[in-house]
Amino acid sequence: MDWGMKNRMAQLIQSDGRCLFLPIDHGYFQGPTRKLEKPGETIEPLLTYCDALFVTRGVLRAALDPADIKPIILRVSGGTSVIGKDLSNEGLTTSMEEAIRLNANAVGISIFVGSDYERESLLNLSKLVNEGERYGIPVMAVTAVGKELEKRDSRYLALSSRIAAELGARLVKTYWCEDFEKVVDGCPVPVVMAGGPKVESELEVFEFVHDGLQRGAIGVNLGRNIWQHEYPVAMIRALRAVIHENVSPEEANDLFNTITKG
Repeated sequence: MDWGMKNRMAQLIQSDGRCLFLPIDHGYFQGPTRKLEKPGETIEPLLTYCDALFVTRGVLRAALDPADIKPIILRVSGGTSVIGKDLSNEGLTTSMEEAIRLNANAVGISIFVGSDYERESLLNLSKLVNEGERYGIPVMAVTAVGKELEKRDSRYLALSSRIAAELGARLVKTYWCEDFEKVVDGCPVPVVMAGGPKVESELEVFEFVHDGLQRGAIGVNLGRNIWQHEYPVAMIRALRAVIHENVSPEEANDLFNTITKG
């Protein structure tokens, strides 16, 4: 790994080996997502507490202040929408030259293992890795599952994550699941949690994040659990405590309650 790659990775993964990424790229296939209609306003109070943003070039240019920003992971895949025939039929939407011009620390792309477009998405990842390695920009692979949520088990996610690493991804973003250590143990690059099961309370969010960290994840890439919450600042501060301060889920929940009542 050359100096530029090491430098970009060091800005994403903090000195404690952990990370808290905040994705706001949902609009690239969902349009104006609830509470993300004005992304610049949504993330302004959250920027202090995240380590990096996962965002498209359009929102980066139109809504984010270049003088007050965190490291950027640039979403570079797309071409489908929630009303289209198949979310997995994605292509590359942004060149590596553009990523360099936008001073991105990394680029991110979805892969759809097991879909009709598995081959295309994996070759897209490979092409992106070739470009990224040439210019010292890490690639984060996102093990997307589209609408087929039943695929979120350890066997499927371990398969997807390992393939992404084999093809050269420097980071893998995947879902928390039961037996999550099987996913992490089979993946030779750092694993970041994209989310977990549907939950009914803040404590349950803190619990699956804490569990994933104990089983080997280096951090999270959580969006809706934070910015769609009634108390987004309290959520991200409590999650940051779990990730970077090693507090228990119960301690994080107490912190959340203290912040919301304060």
